[in-house]
Amino acid sequence: MIIYPAIDIRGGRAVRLVEGDFSRETQFDADPVDAARRWQDAGAAWIHIVDLDGARDGTGANRDAIARIRQAVSVDVRIEVGGGIRSDTDLEALSAIGVDRFILGSIAITDPAFTERAIATYGDAIAVGLDARDGKVATQGWLEQTDADAIEVARRYAEAGLKHVIFTDIQRDGTLQGPNLDALRALIAAVPIDVIASGGVGSLADVEAIASTGAGGVIIGSALYHGRIALTDALAVGAAANALPTSAGEAR
Repeated sequence: MIIYPAIDIRGGRAVRLVEGDFSRETQFDADPVDAARRWQDAGAAWIHIVDLDGARDGTGANRDAIARIRQAVSVDVRIEVGGGIRSDTDLEALSAIGVDRFILGSIAITDPAFTERAIATYGDAIAVGLDARDGKVATQGWLEQTDADAIEVARRYAEAGLKHVIFTDIQRDGTLQGPNLDALRALIAAVPIDVIASGGVGSLADVEAIASTGAGGVIIGSALYHGRIALTDALAVGAAANALPTSAGEAR
């Protein structure tokens, strides 16, 4: 199981939001490069980056900060980026920076044709981010609620060749109150692809619980910034997860 330490960028700074609420923001690093270097030094193989301004406004407002992160960390540390990716131009610009994986969020709901074309073009480098309240996907930086069912969206794109889906329970995100394991298990059972969990992780026990579901990865944000989890400990859980049984009782 891959551990993805998170860097959420707003106005060029590394911040965390509670339940995606832009009015409930805490700044942790004035320069997100500092966070990226910290996660690299702790042993992270991947870093998860969200352009919060891009997610809300559909612009690449923090692309310079993302480029600086890419330049600051080793090429062995891979980065995935979401927030505001709405066009081929956005994908090309992030690819030129050296981003390893692109997370399609709102566009996966509003423009399935573009999303399927991106999957066909970029293959394993595309992930679809499903940010849900009560199983229904929200878009535009979580400000717009849709009636799209997260599992049905995941099934559609899995059939189109998608390899990775990131599932966030919005009502748990940033709360440190534990992940929505039932919703996570339901999604994992529904699609034969890599499911990355996000939202609510507040302790190492939460990371272990996610590992037991057979998730391919977990994104950890607030718990790292608040010192509730040491990244080295989470990475150890992730490294051991391959030996754990999945929900189907098979070795991962």
